[in-house]
Amino acid sequence: MNTLSELINYRGLLLAFIQRNIKIKYKQTVMGFMWAIFMPIMIVISGIIVRNAMAMLSGKTVNFAEIASVSVKSLPWAFFIGALKFSVGSLVSNMNILKKIYFPRVIFPLSYILGQLFDFIIAGVAFSIILALAHIGGSIHLLWLPVLVIFLILFTAGCGLILSCGNLFYRDVKYIVDVVLTFAIFFTPVFYDAATFGRWESLLLLNPIGALLENINAVVVLHQAPNFFWLTYSGVWGFGLFFAGWFIFHKAEPSFADKI
Repeated sequence: MNTLSELINYRGLLLAFIQRNIKIKYKQTVMGFMWAIFMPIMIVISGIIVRNAMAMLSGKTVNFAEIASVSVKSLPWAFFIGALKFSVGSLVSNMNILKKIYFPRVIFPLSYILGQLFDFIIAGVAFSIILALAHIGGSIHLLWLPVLVIFLILFTAGCGLILSCGNLFYRDVKYIVDVVLTFAIFFTPVFYDAATFGRWESLLLLNPIGALLENINAVVVLHQAPNFFWLTYSGVWGFGLFFAGWFIFHKAEPSFADKI
């Protein structure tokens, strides 16, 4: 049975798969690593369009702080959807390797999820420079950012482990995930602030990703401490889903051979 200690023993292989995935992703592309910021930029542009439409309906104008908010939220959202889209099919796309040699199978989905961090970091640096040029500086509350990012990674990894396992047994899972992620952005406070909906704010923040995005926006753009209730909520979801995903994945692993 695979354990965390076994994964640590295979950390070199995990790193090799992460590097392989990154190289394959950008191989023979004209823009190269610039694609890492393309998705967040597209999300930001879409968000500005939505913000403008909402502003016109309310008779207001969109200010730069709102654009900065969409920009900051677009990065973790792009990481989340990118990591899920790549990890959900990770076992199916690597079936030939699965047949040949033994190593912890959890390496496949984790390598895609952690590999997506590369894009996240590149885009984060680029957007940080833009925010700095726009005179949106940092504050002591930025110290909360690593905690929020860890919660984001854990939640994403938990989803990825469960979905990659499910997709091996039922190939429909990949297509369902694509459809859900297409519409999920409209039910997640990326283009808008949850507070805009007044009494419905708490309902929107029941989405763990939504709670994370609002707290990330608070510490980066608003220079405020995170809301500790929603911080705890997203932390419980992050750790809980990760361990649930780990448990489900390894319980199902003995049956993988029958599906390959």
